[in-house]
Amino acid sequence: MNWFVRGLLAGIRTEAEPGGKDTPPSISPGLPRTTLHASPEAAIDIAAVCPTGAIVAHDALASVVQDLCVHCMRCKPSDPGAAGGQEWRHDVRFAHGPEGGEAEPLDRRFTRSLHVRIVDAGDCGSCLNELAQLNGPSYNLHRFGIFITPTPRQADVLLVVGPVTRQMRGPLKAAYDAMPDPKRVVAVGACAAGGGIFGPSLMCAGGAADAVPVDLVVPGCPPPPFAIVHALRAVCGARPLDPSGNLG
Repeated sequence: MNWFVRGLLAGIRTEAEPGGKDTPPSISPGLPRTTLHASPEAAIDIAAVCPTGAIVAHDALASVVQDLCVHCMRCKPSDPGAAGGQEWRHDVRFAHGPEGGEAEPLDRRFTRSLHVRIVDAGDCGSCLNELAQLNGPSYNLHRFGIFITPTPRQADVLLVVGPVTRQMRGPLKAAYDAMPDPKRVVAVGACAAGGGIFGPSLMCAGGAADAVPVDLVVPGCPPPPFAIVHALRAVCGARPLDPSGNLG
């Protein structure tokens, strides 16, 4: 009943930037690693538990397609020291460019003044919940010089969440066309990366790349807030995360 008093005493606490590779990003389990196994049978077994086909067995190697992973954690052993389970890394370096390469960043002048237009192309609510936290005092997106704008005509980055439903394909393309050059597109979440568990299907056209050119993908279901911050900083030419997981 004393929540108001406790809030006044605690004050506003902004989340510190992740300071190490062993620090879990928010409540996310992180990303699965590509892991070598002792036998081809072990690789096949771990690939078989993945419901989305994100793990592909090849000889004694289980390769992970990060964009298909929905973080169900079925591949992670309950015992951290057990063999035969997928290893997971804990950092916020989720983002990657098309085909796993590097994205072409905007000019460094955008580093402290980047405006982002968010488009919900059919999101279930999970990725939007993570995005909603960024603009609040806990993550304080403004301290990085990143601002949310309600119109694509003032946006430098188009941030897409959710699978692109067939009804949203046209509006998404219209928002992209209305943006001034130079512009970039960031697909956030497994659904925006390739349709996720919803598509392609009768009502889903697929991922964001099926409607507009995508420059950066942030896999995860959903990705944690700092993984989205990492992507936005990378796309505006800011110094990327170092190997320890620190934001530049």
